[in-house]
Amino acid sequence: MSRMQLALNVADLEASVTFYSKLFGVEPTKRRPGYANFALAEPPLKLVLIEGEPGQETHLDHLGVEVETTAQVDAAADRLKEAGLATFAENDTSCCYALQNKVWVHGPGKEPWEVYVVKADSDQRGKAEDVPVPAQAAGRCGS
Repeated sequence: MSRMQLALNVADLEASVTFYSKLFGVEPTKRRPGYANFALAEPPLKLVLIEGEPGQETHLDHLGVEVETTAQVDAAADRLKEAGLATFAENDTSCCYALQNKVWVHGPGKEPWEVYVVKADSDQRGKAEDVPVPAQAAGRCGS
């Protein structure tokens, strides 16, 4: 099953976890320092909360599509390249406490999108900023 991902930078992680737990009626699937995610079956959504700066307004970090296999990530990368879009692939990257394969692309408003598969849990948060990437393809971290 594929699901959409919405990653938000939030000023107050605890208040955000409390709010979204009430909104969706479930507790986060994963909690780590400065990070929480909700993997919802209905609606099919992965909501990622990334702790930002105190006092900042909540804002979009990135968007994504979580898929089940690396083959699906590879197929998405091929399709995006064939469509003439600039892509950036990351394989076996530790991102948001998960080992992932992913491909990044940007929408017309420079909004970062990733198509990714979670291969395993990780003890490291990792950040896309740690990986040198072309400016138009730089993304964030999110599972």
